[in-house]
Amino acid sequence: MEIEFYGATKRVTGSCHILRAGGYTVLLDCGLVQGSHDVEVLNREPFPFEPSDIDAVVLSHGHIDHSGRLPQLVKRGFKGPIYTHHGTIDLCRVLLRDSAMLSEHDARFMRKHGHQHAEPLYTVDEALQCVRNMTGVGYGERREILPGIAVTLYDAGHILASAFVKLEITEGENTRTVVFSGDLGQYDSPILNDPEAIGQADTVIVESTYGDRLHRDFDKTVTELGEIIETACRDCGNILIPAFSIGRSQELLYLFGEHYKEWGLDKWQVFLDSPMAIEASRIYWHYEELWDAEARLFRSQMRRMPPVDNLHMTRTVEESMKINELHQGAIIIAGSGMCNGGRILHHLKRNIERSECHLIITGFQAEGTLGREIVAGNKEVSLHGRMYRVQVQLHTVGGLSAHGDRADLLRWLKTRAGSPKVMIVHGEDGAKQSFQGFLHDELAVDALIPQPGDRLDLLSNVLSRAESE
Repeated sequence: MEIEFYGATKRVTGSCHILRAGGYTVLLDCGLVQGSHDVEVLNREPFPFEPSDIDAVVLSHGHIDHSGRLPQLVKRGFKGPIYTHHGTIDLCRVLLRDSAMLSEHDARFMRKHGHQHAEPLYTVDEALQCVRNMTGVGYGERREILPGIAVTLYDAGHILASAFVKLEITEGENTRTVVFSGDLGQYDSPILNDPEAIGQADTVIVESTYGDRLHRDFDKTVTELGEIIETACRDCGNILIPAFSIGRSQELLYLFGEHYKEWGLDKWQVFLDSPMAIEASRIYWHYEELWDAEARLFRSQMRRMPPVDNLHMTRTVEESMKINELHQGAIIIAGSGMCNGGRILHHLKRNIERSECHLIITGFQAEGTLGREIVAGNKEVSLHGRMYRVQVQLHTVGGLSAHGDRADLLRWLKTRAGSPKVMIVHGEDGAKQSFQGFLHDELAVDALIPQPGDRLDLLSNVLSRAESE
């Protein structure tokens, strides 16, 4: 009875861990590695296991760094079920199809430029086949997925239908309970409920994306956002918001509706310039039962979501290109959230050298991404092979992150019962080490930071380091 740590151990992205118990093997997530080109080539590496040997997968949520290699897993021989929330299945249908389309596009581009054998990671058909292998599970619904292995999903408050996973594992007379956090959201954030309590657990695997810092107070963040819009209005420029298609885009639209008059948004044209975000928004507004009470009340009062009168959903390339004719008065929400692809690149090319324009960064920027370069203060960045001076006014609004900060992670861990072994994953080295020290000081918890290939014996809670084997 053990867990082997694999993905999201050396870095934030590529979440994937391997549970072995009772002769069965279960994957927890199977995500893409994201970042620079040199990092993303890892997605083409063989898995450290035989895909056909995997009996089942449990998926915490739809974000690509947790789900994006699932079609590849199926392509390479996995034939078992993928258990996840019903809403995540709908979101994965959008996300994985888009991921496949991008991969197919990249492969065509490479072949056109002399790499005749370039192939996509997976095709659209393969992505959709993967989604057909998914089985929906509701929050709080205990499901025995294999003999001796039961799974229950609980609301993680990160994005729609996100879950932390509780596994009850029995071998003979021994039963152990493992909790895998997936990604945890902020408490008191819009639309979604707060993360649920952990309860009893023998082992907790917790993410640490922001384990080394605190977000700005949410009310102050909302005030800051309004002030940025007011300043940008005086500057007579545009506002660019690179946003993740799932979660951030919907939260921004919700806030725009809630503060429409207060922020003077009637003076602007608001564009959701992402086909994927448009489709994800449709799914978000459909799953009203997953919202918090405040969001449900707001919808009942407004009669529609989002209540933004001048919102334009630009699905086609032609519609997106017409936005470029607007030199002022446009708020453009576009993917990708880390500026490493998507339509935001075209808008940056036309606005990044304009000091009257504003760029709002609302989420985590992984190492090696364009967004990270901009946030780091680079004076010049490369866009489609040409260097551009960064003269746009930059705002990093951390309070809108879909990830909980150090205080949120601590608050969640305080809901545990008993004294479980805590394993820290899904963070950059500095964040993990800072959070490890913080847990020792605040909770007297001696958490461990596993490396790829390390194995935790669930009966003894002893971690075997890969290099010593």
